[in-house]
Amino acid sequence: MGGFIEAELAPLKNTGQIRLHDAAAFAGMRRAGRVAAETLDALVDIVVPGVTTREIDDFVYSFGVERDALPATLFYRGYTKSCCTSINHVVCHGIPNDKPLREGDIVNVDVTFVVDGWHGDSSRMFPVGKTRRAAERLVGVTYEAMMRGIAAVKPGATTGDIGAAIQEFAEAERCSVVRDFCGHGIGRLFHDAPNILHYGQRGEGITLRPGMFFTVEPMINLGRPQVKILADGWTAVTRDRSLSAQFEHMIGVTETGHEIFTISPAGLHRPPYR
Repeated sequence: MGGFIEAELAPLKNTGQIRLHDAAAFAGMRRAGRVAAETLDALVDIVVPGVTTREIDDFVYSFGVERDALPATLFYRGYTKSCCTSINHVVCHGIPNDKPLREGDIVNVDVTFVVDGWHGDSSRMFPVGKTRRAAERLVGVTYEAMMRGIAAVKPGATTGDIGAAIQEFAEAERCSVVRDFCGHGIGRLFHDAPNILHYGQRGEGITLRPGMFFTVEPMINLGRPQVKILADGWTAVTRDRSLSAQFEHMIGVTETGHEIFTISPAGLHRPPYR
């Protein structure tokens, strides 16, 4: 289909058209984004050596339900957990289990909640105890790459501008950008048009317009960009077993620039959080 459509006129399915949202939708996304951000803030004290990712998942479920927010991943396409926990060389979609986190691990926790029909989607990296310098550096590069991509978001810019800003910075830091996964449109649908690539050429892609909602969520590897999917059908890992990191924010394009819906209320944007 392609093209743009006023969101309230669009069917509640991914038609390939890009929805343009109004002020009420922005308010809904702020509420959903805040629950996601507050959950990640609360996890700072939970993610420590010895805790299992299943315990993290249980916490995410309870935290959301107490705030009338349901985890969007629960039973999504057969997925049975309330979040994704991706450790060390896991790129994304790691499934919570009973294995305890160990000192020196890095783990991405990715949460999405549905609040009054709107989706709040965000992820952050958490160091487990004291981490190695290489891991620390990768986490810092990944956060900075995401923020440089977000800084490119304004009306008249393109999706290629976002990808180029991320790719140029990450590769200058001798890291690689994963190409197998991308950001996505979001709102009343979990995954919608457009796709937001985290690499690309300035000036290429879709021109950004006020009212667009999407995620920016680069996955950056210390080694090569190639990934493989494990037998569980979800877990993506680096082919060369190098460390991978990811951050994710949810963005609305405004008349003058952008609004980040998932900013940390406690100012816990990137490690070190304490």
